[in-house]
Amino acid sequence: MVGNRRSFRRRPRRTWLVFVLFIGLALLRWGHDRWQGVPQPLFEPPLAEGDYIVLRVVDGDTLLVAPPPGAAEAGRELRLRLLGIDCPESVKPNHPVEPWGREAAEFTRQFVSGGAVRLRFDKRRLDQYDRYLAYVFVADKMLNEELVRAGLAHVLAYPGDSESMTRRLRAAEQEARQSRRGIWSEQPVRPAQRQIR
Repeated sequence: MVGNRRSFRRRPRRTWLVFVLFIGLALLRWGHDRWQGVPQPLFEPPLAEGDYIVLRVVDGDTLLVAPPPGAAEAGRELRLRLLGIDCPESVKPNHPVEPWGREAAEFTRQFVSGGAVRLRFDKRRLDQYDRYLAYVFVADKMLNEELVRAGLAHVLAYPGDSESMTRRLRAAEQEARQSRRGIWSEQPVRPAQRQIR
C-alpha cells in the first residue's frame, strides 16, 4: 500500500512537468513565429572611428557619409543617424513636416558644409533601420550637441548609451529650454486663450 502511494504521488508530478514543458515549447514556437517578420539590423562589420566625407544631408539627424579615399571601406555610402538625439521630421514619407524640421536640416547642412566630419561610436552601432549611429564632430564641436543646444532636437538616450555623452546632451537641452530656443520657444495654447472662428 505504501509503494502504491509513492508511485501515485510521482505520476502527477511527472504529468505536471510534461505539461509545463509542452506549454514552454508552445510559447517558444509562438514567440519565434511572432518575431520572425520583425526587421532586425543586419550584421555589418564595425566601422572605424575617424574621418568621413559627407555626401548629403537627409534631414536634421540623418546623413549620408563615405569613408575617405584610401580607407578600407572606401567607396561605400553609409546612412548615418545622429546618436542620442531626435530632430523634428522634415522628409519622412506620409508624414507632415514638423515644426522646426526644416530649420534642423538647414542647421545640419551649415554645420557640415566643409564636407569632412569625424565619427565617434558608442555601444549601439546600428538602429532597427540599419543606419549607423554616431556622434558627429567638426573640429571640436559635436553636431548632436549643437542641434540640441540650438533647440532643434530632443535628447533621445537608450540604456547602454554613454552616460557622459548623455549628460552632455542633457545639459545642452536644459540650456535650450531655459533660453526658450527652437522647439522650446513655442508655448502651448491654453483652452481659455483659443479664439473660436
